[in-house]
Amino acid sequence: MADTERALADAIVGLLGQRTDGATICPSEAARRVAPESWRDLMPDARAAAARLVDEGTVEMTQRGIVVDPATARGPVRLRRAGGGASAWGPG
Repeated sequence: MADTERALADAIVGLLGQRTDGATICPSEAARRVAPESWRDLMPDARAAAARLVDEGTVEMTQRGIVVDPATARGPVRLRRAGGGASAWGPG
């Protein structure tokens, strides 16, 4: 894992650690923590770091409160600690 992606993963875990169970963050919050002035440039890396954390079972990626697969999710997503709610992939 690249240094930037590791820093983003650490930021995601750190931010979620400051929230109550079930609370979510936007990947942009982690990007802003790592690079406040150029966070937009880090968004692809932030989503990649989030996807790796999903693969590790550390976090869940959601859209409209439903857990989604990072490989197929398009558009805005939220992140929460694993086990924070509905665990089915997508609606259906």
